[in-house]
Amino acid sequence: MGAVILLVVALISGCLANGGQLDLRMPNVKPQHKDTYLCFTTQLNNSLYITGFEPHAKMQTAHHMLLYGCKTPGRQDKVWNCGEMAATANSAYSSGPTCASGAKIIFGWAMDAPSLVLPKDVAFKVGGDSDIDYLVLQIHYKDVSKFLPPSTETDNSGLTLTTTATPLPKTAGIYLLGSSGTLPKKSVEYMETACAFDEDVTIHPISFRTHTHTLGRVVSGFRIRDGKWTEIGRKSPQQPQTFYNVTTPNISVKKGDILAARCTYENTKDHPVNVGPTADDEMCNFYIMYYVDGDKTAERKYCFNSGPPYYSWDEFNGGDMNLEAIPETASTDPTGGKKWIRTGDNTDEQWGERSMDERDTEDLLSYIRYLASLTPNRESQDLYDNY
Repeated sequence: MGAVILLVVALISGCLANGGQLDLRMPNVKPQHKDTYLCFTTQLNNSLYITGFEPHAKMQTAHHMLLYGCKTPGRQDKVWNCGEMAATANSAYSSGPTCASGAKIIFGWAMDAPSLVLPKDVAFKVGGDSDIDYLVLQIHYKDVSKFLPPSTETDNSGLTLTTTATPLPKTAGIYLLGSSGTLPKKSVEYMETACAFDEDVTIHPISFRTHTHTLGRVVSGFRIRDGKWTEIGRKSPQQPQTFYNVTTPNISVKKGDILAARCTYENTKDHPVNVGPTADDEMCNFYIMYYVDGDKTAERKYCFNSGPPYYSWDEFNGGDMNLEAIPETASTDPTGGKKWIRTGDNTDEQWGERSMDERDTEDLLSYIRYLASLTPNRESQDLYDNY
């Protein structure tokens, strides 16, 4: 169904000039369609340093919440549709991306995840002389039945941010690894991504978050240095999707390293499943929350690849990954200990009755939709519109 975005702009009042609690809550909205996306934005006047996140949402209603930092919001309208690739032609609202420029993911929540407090002396810098002038809360509603007529119920889900106006010595950032692709029917399949880290800063991962939809079984992330694989984090995405402490304490990532992630799926359905923005599609995300000493974070925020059937770690050409050293636990659920072995292949029987040309087109459009849903900007929208 369609995606509808409500964007309500509110200026931070002088009471937050010295920090405090900042509520980002939906203003009693009534989403009317499954897979509706709603956004609420706050303009920032002064420098603030975010040190904690308290969610106010239930997984029965909200599929996920994402907090973005933006240079400018997608439109100046009070209400507009920025579900982008999940939008419908009969939407009552103008269309636009979540951010018109400078989109950065700051925080993510799903599956009734608890609150998060950052380590001592670490904060996300926003407002003031930072490149973030707006905070935008995005909520993906998966079940809107309780908001439909004749019900008068409304929703005020959102986040409470703990902030301070005092500069802190370590600045937090997010690096997101993800994959597009298609899962063959009745199979266990991997979606893999990897990128060389070519930054002039050293980042220190402190926590990680995984995200898939219902078919995901394990998501794992790694740093590869001189051919040695070191785990950053590994989790079942069916557990509460908050940020967890990294599994290798005191790990760092520096220029010349490689970052890699794998999402492992069990597609029990009798048809292929694509990556996409709705709850019936799939996603593959591994978020790294990190800090740097000082205020210069990594310029690159994302690492995406096209996924199966076209991309796996075998296709990486940015350095020596030493694939013989992939940890045997890369697809092992750390909660129950079950190890998932890939069974998918590229046969027409598993991928369905599609010609290669049809498969190329569908997978490319799926990939573009996926990038647009996670990196909302004008370039990804134009790429999709012009394909």
